[in-house]
Amino acid sequence: MERLLEVMRRLRGPGGCPWDRAQTHESLVPYLLEEASEAADALLEGNPQEMAEELGDVLLQVAFHSVIAEEEGRFTYGDVERAIVEKLIRRHPHVFGEAEARTPEEVKARWEDLKAKEGKKEDPCGLLKGLPTLLRAYELQRKGIDPGSEEGLRKALEEGDLEEALWHLVGLFAAKGMDPESALRKRSLKACRQG
Repeated sequence: MERLLEVMRRLRGPGGCPWDRAQTHESLVPYLLEEASEAADALLEGNPQEMAEELGDVLLQVAFHSVIAEEEGRFTYGDVERAIVEKLIRRHPHVFGEAEARTPEEVKARWEDLKAKEGKKEDPCGLLKGLPTLLRAYELQRKGIDPGSEEGLRKALEEGDLEEALWHLVGLFAAKGMDPESALRKRSLKACRQG
């Protein structure tokens, strides 16, 4: 990581790249979102070379923001790394402490409970505010909030209410424990390959 930080500092420094020097946290947000989406695509496709490349692009965003913050005296990459290490230890008391968790479901439930106790920014339904809409609908229905159904889907399609139909379709995914965002991403990739 230190080599990547050195490269970013050079790009942002005197005699560096004019484009890189002009960037701010705000101007880089679209790139962060784009790189995260491309990494998700690569992970779903399973090509090791693409996975490594796209994860590198996500890591670049971490380095870029860290160097900008370092220049502003706000935080450093060391602070970023320290924060995630502390969070991982804190949220895994079954590994680093005395708590017990025997199943992935128990671990996830504890993680969510600890996250809630830490006061993460949530909406009135207890979901993180930054969730994409499809995942938000999925998580709401997983919590039992207005769950969709096959009958509701059929009725909504008959009435031409596509908004309601989409809600019920996401509910079918929630009932099966399948993430609709990843499923739709996989299907989109398949469509692109077909032509």
